[in-house]
Amino acid sequence: MPLVVHNIPAFTDNYIWLFHQQGDTDAILVDPGDSTPVIEALEQLGLQLHAIIVTHHHPDHVGGIDRLLQKFSVPVYGPMGVPQVTYIMKDGDTLNLGGTSFEVLAVPGHTLDHLAYFSDSEPLVFCGDTLFAAGCGRLFEGTPEQMWASLSRLAALPTNTKIFCTHEYTEANIKFALAVEPDNSLLQQRSRQVAQQRKQLQPTLPSILSEELSTNPFLRANQKSIKDAAERHCGHPTTSETEVFSVIRQWKDSF
Repeated sequence: MPLVVHNIPAFTDNYIWLFHQQGDTDAILVDPGDSTPVIEALEQLGLQLHAIIVTHHHPDHVGGIDRLLQKFSVPVYGPMGVPQVTYIMKDGDTLNLGGTSFEVLAVPGHTLDHLAYFSDSEPLVFCGDTLFAAGCGRLFEGTPEQMWASLSRLAALPTNTKIFCTHEYTEANIKFALAVEPDNSLLQQRSRQVAQQRKQLQPTLPSILSEELSTNPFLRANQKSIKDAAERHCGHPTTSETEVFSVIRQWKDSF
């Protein structure tokens, strides 16, 4: 049966993902930073909470778990750094939930404990704040080497993989991406499409990995156009893909 994924807006720009098999009422949550919209969505959709998946420990991803556990007795799967986790996940684990099998991927950089959950049957990945549509997460705990390795790992997934990240940052990310690659025609086209979606208050997620590979500068540090842009920005030659990525990430931080 196909997987149905619901988008629950939270705070100013977060998305909480709720998924279940079509025709099934057992649902799984991903990164519930706020319990109130989750409870409302479950009631409106007629679904029963079956489990919670966590990508990393930041409050906007775990802040709703305590209240949800008071209302629902369900297991919580995630990294060791989240106190509410009842089943600690690590790189290479397999997680079977809601009739779907996920491979657990360690993707440190944004945080050291960050995990992503990839299903090759859809295919899709719940990647938290590691990879965004046209962007990537800030390096709060990890190094550029770690983040580039994590992004490269996600970039190697099947190109038709749906990218379920957790923030509606796409429009701002594309604005920066155009500063890096102003002549990228696919990026220009994506910019127009996203502007129209946001004008109509539509979500821009999930995105598709193939689109990220052609328009996301943080997946393209191995491309000459990004290397050239990084060197123009920093004013000196770069010697590795990691250095190119680091320059681009620092550029975005001050953009």
